[in-house]
Amino acid sequence: MSTVVTAASGQLGRLTVEALLARGVPASDIVATSRDVTRIKDFADRGVVVRRADFAEPDSLPAAFEGADRLLLISTTSVDERLANHRHAVDAAVTAGASLVAYTSILRADTSSTVLAVSHHATEEYLRERVPSVMLRNGWYLENYTAQLPQILRGGAVLGAAGQGRISAAARADYAEAAAVVLTTDGHAGKVYELGGDQAFTLAELAAAISAATGKRITYNDLTADGFTRVLAEAGVPAELARVLADADRAMSHDELFTDSGDLRHLLGRPTTPPAEAIAAALG
Repeated sequence: MSTVVTAASGQLGRLTVEALLARGVPASDIVATSRDVTRIKDFADRGVVVRRADFAEPDSLPAAFEGADRLLLISTTSVDERLANHRHAVDAAVTAGASLVAYTSILRADTSSTVLAVSHHATEEYLRERVPSVMLRNGWYLENYTAQLPQILRGGAVLGAAGQGRISAAARADYAEAAAVVLTTDGHAGKVYELGGDQAFTLAELAAAISAATGKRITYNDLTADGFTRVLAEAGVPAELARVLADADRAMSHDELFTDSGDLRHLLGRPTTPPAEAIAAALG
């Protein structure tokens, strides 16, 4: 029986496959799936089983998930199509006889007011009704901010609409390692893990951390959600994504992307990556 990782060509999926290999899972027992298998040819070269899977094409999924014992269902990026695509994947996992499906959800999916949470919570409910599952409710990624460092340094400011809300962001690699732990150890079925970094921060504190790392004065410019949407759109962010990101910041202002559960640290067996370390690494 195999461990299947969906969206293995994406950043989280790729890191999860690497984490499984680092934990000693034989490459031949890992199935990496992607809509475009040419993007994961390097895994095939290392002995990982590579298969094409497109959630929007349900007929592609039975063969992709064949022999699956445990499966990591990484949420898709299109908000409007997410739930239907996730249902296709869950149904295929059930048909394959998977004993566990781990799903990458969002913090507080059952109570969050974000647009993102709606399809995540619906997917969780669909999973619970059909297959033993575990919810990996990932918080925000530190990379959501470190990827913006060039623009932040040019403009001298972090822009957002999160007010003084605390954000429990963690490194993508930490979330991937936690997923690998869940896929390779027992006792997780039925669990809900609220995952986030140990060191929560406000965006003003993030700006101060960037200032400390670079020696350049960086401020935090707090906008309204509508204002942040316009700024993102003017920067070339697609309209739907701009609305989703601004809505997430609105929720952050109410601490909806904050957690002090310690779940991520406990799964990793170590502290999570500190924001200052992620900033330093991104600066290179």
